[in-house]
Amino acid sequence: MLKNKIVNVIGAGLAGCESAYFLASHGIKVNLFEMKNIKKTSAQHSNLFAELVCSNSLKSTEPLSASGMLKMELEKLGCFLLDCANKCKVESGTALSVDREKFSTLVTNTIKNHKNIKVIDKVVTTIDWSKPTIIATGPLCDDELFKDIMDKIGDENCYFYDAIAPIISTESVDMSRAFWANRYDKGGNDYLNCWLNKKEYENFVNELVNAKCVELHTFEKLKVFEGCMPIEVLAKRGDKSLRYGPMKPVGLSKHVKEEKPYAILQLRKENKDGTSLNLVGFQTNLLFKEQKRVFSMIPALKNAEFLRYGTMHRNSYINAPKCLNSHSQLKKYPNIFVAGQISGVEGYVESIASGLFCAINMLLYIRDKELLCLPTNTCLGAIINYIANADDNNFQPMNANYGIISCDKNFFDKQSKKQYMLDCSMNEIELFKEKLNGEFV
Repeated sequence: MLKNKIVNVIGAGLAGCESAYFLASHGIKVNLFEMKNIKKTSAQHSNLFAELVCSNSLKSTEPLSASGMLKMELEKLGCFLLDCANKCKVESGTALSVDREKFSTLVTNTIKNHKNIKVIDKVVTTIDWSKPTIIATGPLCDDELFKDIMDKIGDENCYFYDAIAPIISTESVDMSRAFWANRYDKGGNDYLNCWLNKKEYENFVNELVNAKCVELHTFEKLKVFEGCMPIEVLAKRGDKSLRYGPMKPVGLSKHVKEEKPYAILQLRKENKDGTSLNLVGFQTNLLFKEQKRVFSMIPALKNAEFLRYGTMHRNSYINAPKCLNSHSQLKKYPNIFVAGQISGVEGYVESIASGLFCAINMLLYIRDKELLCLPTNTCLGAIINYIANADDNNFQPMNANYGIISCDKNFFDKQSKKQYMLDCSMNEIELFKEKLNGEFV
């Protein structure tokens, strides 16, 4: 009976590709539906799978960070996309950043060449609710399909606005006002730092907060995710908000001999050759001409060549606490699982992790075995638990953070607490693998 099972995976983004690869690698035939060759969303530029539409950073690899803990959990579980990311990484200090084109190309070729995966180029507008399906459309789900989902689960959708940072040509940077270094000299010299004095910073902020933005639909409020807030919105919170955020000058002052920097913008490599750079933390909804005008006020960027301007897009997601259980399974339709950002997780690695978790439980489901949860003292377990059990009247997307991870002991020292939490997490992941009886992990 298992040989005849086919799982439909809707969407070839991060979560969808992770789900499809896991299932296919364990003998399950997968129909992977992707619409990009026919119709792209406002944030997509490539026909490749697992496209990183915002930053090229998968955040910290530090073991005692929540993001680092999540990556270590995924490594133990044999995560496909994390392995791809490590093969395509570019140097960025303690962060895992990738050459986005090489990463997506590697994922796409592996998926397309897998004997158990059939890629179907199609704009899916309705789901066959009777078949085993993983919905992994991402936050830019097709409107007709999202309406079909909402009609079935019986709840209004949630949304927030997400923004993308510009990318510039490396050779266009004025190196007399920039230098390569990592904060506190951790790692190599992976970031290009563009420094400003006090007057330059104040002039920049003044123009930024008064610059013209792309107008949203009149019926929508500007709800933004704190972790990806447009730079102009952050600047309006106070004239020093950028200095305590993406333009903080700490850990780098010794590299500037002229004067102590008042603010610093960091640029991160977009590709292994380092020919293009991402403006770290500068996601924006400014008009393109305003981006050119305002960002060029930063001395090192006075002649910057913009390879891609920043944009903003509307992200939709389901009200997970009302319709998903702790297995990422729809309560009304147990053969349907929801993975990635449409489920309410936020972030690249979180989406990958969600896709892997859904695939594990989908395989258990079609094998008529008991579905599994991860305990909340693991990072992945805490994220899945949050989206299934948060306040459904004010549900917001969640990424990896210590605030949602359980700890059964009190500590005065934060580092000792984090090490204890990491040790507990690693132990729980091993127990989780044992529960699977060695069948497919």
